[in-house]
Amino acid sequence: QLQASGGGLVQAGGSLRLSCTASGGNLDDYVMGWFRQAPGKEREFVAAIWLSRINAVYTESVKGRFTISRDNPKSTAYLQMNNLRPEDTAVYYCAAGITVGEQLSEDDFDDWGQGTQVTVSS
Repeated sequence: QLQASGGGLVQAGGSLRLSCTASGGNLDDYVMGWFRQAPGKEREFVAAIWLSRINAVYTESVKGRFTISRDNPKSTAYLQMNNLRPEDTAVYYCAAGITVGEQLSEDDFDDWGQGTQVTVSS
């Protein structure tokens, strides 16, 4: 079971770090991902990191501002978000999948956290 935390209210230009921790298991075999859903919009991919911790991909709008990382011994994945913008406001979900294709489809992720709200004020 995944549990996401770290959301909150921040002014534009500020930073937040989201955490995603697996309870009752480890994440060693999983690709970890972050998705987000803004009000009135569909959920969208944000970032993913593979087991090697070297391979990571980001959606274009967050490149250079967000960094995904993982600490396998702690069974935790992180999303460091810097230079936040009002358009980053959304509920952020972490997810884990064994086999994740190049399309980074939601369907490839097997387990999901409950979501944590991020609100960026202008």
